Amino acid sequence: MDMPTTPTPDASSDRPATQRSAVKPARGPARGASTMAAIHRSLRAEIVEMRRNPGEPIVEKHIAEAFGVSRTPVREALQRLADEGLIEIFPQVGTFVARIPVNALPEAIVIRTSLEGTAVRYAAQRATGSQIAGLRANLLLQQETVEDGDLNAFHEADERFHALIAEIAGYPGLWSMAQQVKVQVDRYRRLTLPEPGRLTHVLAEHAAIVDAIADADPALAADRMAVHLDGLLTSIPQAQGANPFFFTGP
Repeated sequence: MDMPTTPTPDASSDRPATQRSAVKPARGPARGASTMAAIHRSLRAEIVEMRRNPGEPIVEKHIAEAFGVSRTPVREALQRLADEGLIEIFPQVGTFVARIPVNALPEAIVIRTSLEGTAVRYAAQRATGSQIAGLRANLLLQQETVEDGDLNAFHEADERFHALIAEIAGYPGLWSMAQQVKVQVDRYRRLTLPEPGRLTHVLAEHAAIVDAIADADPALAADRMAVHLDGLLTSIPQAQGANPFFFTGP
C-alpha cells in the first residue's frame, strides 16, 4: 500500500536545486489510483508549462521518492503521459519529455479555431451585461499580469478568458474539447509568450473579441477569434527556429 511520506532532501531530485520539479509529495490518505492521478497531474502541468523541457530525462526513482510511494503509481502515471504524447519511454534507455511535434500543431489549431469560433458566435448572441462585464474584468486581470511580467498568471487568465466565452455561449463543453486537442499547442505557445510585445498583442486581440461580443455581432466575433488563433499558426516557424531542439518534424 502506497503511503505518502516526507520527500527526501534535494539530492533525491533528478534536477538541480534551482530547477527542481514542482512535484510535491502527496498528503493524507491518497493512494493507488488517486496517487497515480496526483503524480500525472503534477508532471503534466510541468511539461505543458515548459517547466520540464522537451528532451529532458524523467527519473522514475526520484519521482517515487518525492511522493514517498513505490514505483508502481509512477509507472502508471508515466504510461498515461506517454499515451497523451507528452513523454517517450525507451526500454533499457530511459524516459524523456517528448519533443513538440510540429506536424501536429496546424491541425490542432484548426480544430481549436472551429470549436472556439462556434463558441464565440453563440456568446455574441447570448451575452448578458453582467457576462460582458465579467469578460472585461478578465481583460483587466490580463493587463495586470502583463504589467507584472507574470507569464504563468497571464496564461491562466488567458485560459479563463476562453473558458468564459464557452460558458457564456451555453456550451462549456466546447472549451473542454478544445483543451483536449491543444495540449501540444499549449507547450509551443509558452515559448512565444516571452517575445517582446507578445502579451500586449494578445491582450489587444482579446479586447477586440470582447468588443464584438458586446456589440452582439456573431460574424465579427468569429472573425476576430479566427485572426487571434491564426497567429499561433504563423508563429510556428519562428518558435521552432529559436528552439530547434524542442521540436520534432520539418
